[in-house]
Amino acid sequence: MFIALVAIVYIPVQVMAWGQQGHRISGQIADSYLNPKARKAIQGILGNESIAMASNWADFIKSDSTYNYLYNWHFVNFDKVMTEPEMEAYLKVDTIADAYTKVTFLTAELKKKTLSAKNKLLYLRMLIHIVEDIHQPLHTGHLSDKGGNDIKVLWMNNPSNLHSVWDSQLIDFQQLSYTEYVAAINHTTAAQRAEWQKAPLTHWLYESNQLAQKLYADIKPDEKLSYRYNFKYIETVNQQLVKGGVRLAGLLNQIFG
Repeated sequence: MFIALVAIVYIPVQVMAWGQQGHRISGQIADSYLNPKARKAIQGILGNESIAMASNWADFIKSDSTYNYLYNWHFVNFDKVMTEPEMEAYLKVDTIADAYTKVTFLTAELKKKTLSAKNKLLYLRMLIHIVEDIHQPLHTGHLSDKGGNDIKVLWMNNPSNLHSVWDSQLIDFQQLSYTEYVAAINHTTAAQRAEWQKAPLTHWLYESNQLAQKLYADIKPDEKLSYRYNFKYIETVNQQLVKGGVRLAGLLNQIFG
């Protein structure tokens, strides 16, 4: 039975999804699947800044209050379980400033030939970041616990929260540079990439939210998470990092290719 989606509002909380390493990993993966025309156009906008480096700009500028208006662009919160058709129907009429509406907005804007150089840079940086963000499951999690930020846990006996574990601690636990990490996980087939890229944005969010529901069901407040949790979920983390990069590349190729 359908459970109505609660009204979506946002409460500021310091979140970064993925963490620096996660964003760079997905950004580097995206770079590996750009077509030549998109690569040239993106280089013309970013200059010497790689996609991997540009991936973290949207989190770094949270320290500048001038950019506070961008805060809600990083996530979409759902407090009730929805089927995929129900989520599609809701998002179709979504007008809130959130990850869904802003990816749609940024995609349309970046296709415009008259867009100023200043806005091209801002919008491209934000699009890169948000597409990566929504592949971190808890950026489609519950408003009531701030995407897992209020679910306190111990990670390797250190105080943490569920959101932070998924943002960075699982990734950092692998003790790899972002380039080493990409070399370890970026192994896709053309058929996989085509399948992931043809799925609409609504499916990306639904898929991520389904993972978030699984994570919520599998956690207890103040639970001690360590090697077993890593063993259980690191492949899910890796798949989301790869999917985020592949889908970002597909979207950038569509815009600029």
